[in-house]
Amino acid sequence: MKDSFGHFRNAIVALNDADADKPQKMFNRQTTLRGSFLMITGHFGEHLAQSIAYAREWDRAWTEEAQQQQKPAKKRSCRTLADRALR
Repeated sequence: MKDSFGHFRNAIVALNDADADKPQKMFNRQTTLRGSFLMITGHFGEHLAQSIAYAREWDRAWTEEAQQQQKPAKKRSCRTLADRALR
């Protein structure tokens, strides 16, 4: 995911105004390159939210498994897991 965010950021930084207004189709709808980037930006937010939910669920399952084994569970912050995904 980190590579995907980086690639997208580089594409936006390299975009000039003339190219941003070029028409194109995305999901069978007429838009511009700028419009496509806006749509992708919102979609990345959904992926980030899914990653955070997965990290929280994984942390809970890991903690419950550790408790069942009578070993002290090291509680890990879900925010830290999500932050690592972005770095």
